[in-house]
Amino acid sequence: MLTSTTTRADARALDGRRARRTAETASLGWKLLLLKITVLGLLNAASVYAAMVLFFNERWLIGTLVVVTGALITWIYFQRGALPAKYLAPGVTFLLIFQVFVILYSGYVAFTNYGTGHNSTKEHAIHAIMLQTQDRVPDSPTYPLTVVERSGELAFAVTAQEGEVLVGSADAPLEAIDGALVEEGRIVDVPGHTVLSFTELMERQQELSTLAVPLDEDPNAGALRTQDGQRAYVYTSRFVYDESSDTMTNTESGETYTDGGEGAFVTESGEQLMPGWRVNVGLDNFVRAITEESIRGPLLYVTAWTFAFAFLSVASTFVLGLFLAIVFNDPRMRSRRYYRLVMILPYAFPGFLSALVWAGMMNQEFGFINSVLFGGAAIPWLSDPWLAKLSILIVNLWLGFPYMFLVCTGALQSIPEELTEAAQMDGARPFQAFRQIKFPLLLVSIAPLLISSFAFNFNNFNLVYMLTGGGPRDIEAGINVGSTDILISMVYKVAFVGAQSDYGLASAFSILIFFIVGTISVIAFRRTRALEELN
Repeated sequence: MLTSTTTRADARALDGRRARRTAETASLGWKLLLLKITVLGLLNAASVYAAMVLFFNERWLIGTLVVVTGALITWIYFQRGALPAKYLAPGVTFLLIFQVFVILYSGYVAFTNYGTGHNSTKEHAIHAIMLQTQDRVPDSPTYPLTVVERSGELAFAVTAQEGEVLVGSADAPLEAIDGALVEEGRIVDVPGHTVLSFTELMERQQELSTLAVPLDEDPNAGALRTQDGQRAYVYTSRFVYDESSDTMTNTESGETYTDGGEGAFVTESGEQLMPGWRVNVGLDNFVRAITEESIRGPLLYVTAWTFAFAFLSVASTFVLGLFLAIVFNDPRMRSRRYYRLVMILPYAFPGFLSALVWAGMMNQEFGFINSVLFGGAAIPWLSDPWLAKLSILIVNLWLGFPYMFLVCTGALQSIPEELTEAAQMDGARPFQAFRQIKFPLLLVSIAPLLISSFAFNFNNFNLVYMLTGGGPRDIEAGINVGSTDILISMVYKVAFVGAQSDYGLASAFSILIFFIVGTISVIAFRRTRALEELN
């Protein structure tokens, strides 16, 4: 009887625990479902917003891909099962955005003339030329002006002679608008717009002075401009665009510019009218890099220096790191752990910060090295072409040897000491045992790391740019390049530094670097397979 009562009590307790687990599971399931709906909702909201912006800017393909990607991810995560796809979807999405898209877009830009003066479409270039060459029309009528704002964009609201209110912005010509309120000859309210106060006009005076609102869709009709935000005047361009013949004519000189097919209007004598527009130029950027002496020369010596820099950096850091690892791996040395801690300190500081510190220490006039170590000598560590190269190698040795010290220490400790002892019992000296037994086994472990270190130094942009900025500048080169530039810093300077940016040429350089690094990596990894046979 007692046993039966106990059994029923245990069963009820078991049922109670099951019920609690079921309730907890159901509660957790609802929480996860709510979290999933929230995250996917935010993702879809961001996708819709991004697609709207892209469609507004006529980026139809990319906008469509954003919509399709958002819908596909939503479909995957609302499916039952499909567990592999749920794990793979985020990684694949980021891979497509940050790797595949970047590579494809760089490849596309390499075949265009994209750069300073060739940033946009032909329509935008015509509009920019007309705006840049505008002069005020003599005896132009005065338009009482009200400056309004919509979504952060300034616009003009003026009253036409017929009394109707017209509103326009830099991208939209003047158009009649209904419902505007006019008091004592001035517009005080415009539907869908905010009238700027006097204080706001003062704050945006610079933006206002450059604003030109087209009078009509025809770019030759002129535009309204203002200097005080109270009155506007008609300005017309010195150039007239003839859409039928696709020519620009200077009304003052009578010179005619035609579309030369290279992204700019040109005269018969070859004079270009800037800005131009972006067009496909085929292999021209690659041809320029190879055939133009002012580009080919710098490209060749920068490539040679890049290989030398990467090789010497890996060799010097590896030799020093291996030497220190052997020394601090000797059991006869006391307090090895403290010495090892000191050795990795340079590795603990951010590389760019260390480079800036070294740049200050190597300053020719006030640096610590010249002032203290060399008694005030004016050694041009960073301004002489060869000393600047040496300085970069020294600083990279300081930054890189702790990494090699760590990997060599780990690799040495993984090699059984019995191998060395057996070799010594057979009569081998310590150096012979190391050279013929330990070192080949060590290379098997760290050869992939040496290859990756070479690839890293091949693109070690931070050190070069923070320490020397690629300088000293080569004034005879046709591109912005210096004596210590490596390929990646040269690409950056061609694309982003200076008054003339050439994204097309920089992208062509990037593709060349990609093939160089890829070829070296393939060859190197094939060579390392030979080392693996030692095992």
